[in-house]
Parts: sequence; structure tokens; C-alpha cells
Amino acid sequence: MELNTKARYAVMAMADLAKFGAVSAVPLSAIAQRQNLSLAYLEQIFLRLRRAGLVASARGRSGGYVLARPADAIHIDEIMKAVEEETRLTRCLDAEIGCLNERRCLTHGLWHALGAHILAFLSNVSLQEVIDGIPVGKLADERPTATQQREPELMAR
Repeated sequence: MELNTKARYAVMAMADLAKFGAVSAVPLSAIAQRQNLSLAYLEQIFLRLRRAGLVASARGRSGGYVLARPADAIHIDEIMKAVEEETRLTRCLDAEIGCLNERRCLTHGLWHALGAHILAFLSNVSLQEVIDGIPVGKLADERPTATQQREPELMAR
């Protein structure tokens, strides 16, 4: 799965806003500079984030953007949905139509299940957790995989 720049930039910018916008509104130019992002692209992204109710704009001399809700009440999947980023990993555009015209590809179930895991993870990670560090309990289990467990056996061959 590869996220487009819109989703990555949106999450980066929202994390920046959460970190630096606790006291006052943050201008997009400051976010663009700190995160090395295009200001014009950020303006398009923040229009969508504002429409989704994730940020609010503040006008005036010290204008910019603020989070519309606390960072611990905004989840990463909400940000991605606001900028219309999907986590679909299959080629199927519709549940009724298969990957290969009228039928599903052999690996459809695998990619569909992985997409569901990714969506579940993103819906359980808050913006505050991105800033503070994702709790260990939410990270993937780091036990050796089946392949890693077989490596000594494979090397001996």
C-alpha cells in the first residue's frame, strides 16, 4: 500500500498543528516551513480538513488554524477520510465487481483483510498518540515471524 502525498501531508500537518497550536493559531506558512511542504498544497488540504470539522480557521493578525477538537479526540482515519484517502489494497473498485472483471483475484482475501487491519489501526490511533509516541500495546507484535524462526534451518541447507 502506498499513501498518496495528500494523506501523508494531511497527517504531518495535523500533527504539527497539534504540537505547535496549543496556545494560538498556527499559520499554514509556519507548518509548510517546519514540515518542508508546499504551501499551495497545504491550502487545498486544509480546505478539506476545515470542511470535515477537524480544524477551524482564525482570522486576523495572528490568524491561522487551530484544531477543532482536542488532539486525543481526532483519529488518523478521520484525517485520511477528510482528504479522501482510502486504505483499499485490492484492485476492486466495488464490492460487487471483481478484481479481474467478473471474478476476484486469488489474493483478494489477503489484501482485503490487510486493508481492514490497517483501517482498524488508523481508527485507533489519535493525533495525540502520534505526537507522544504510539503506545506499545497498539504496535504490531514483535515476536519473530514464521520465516524468521526458520532462518537457521534454511541457512543450514
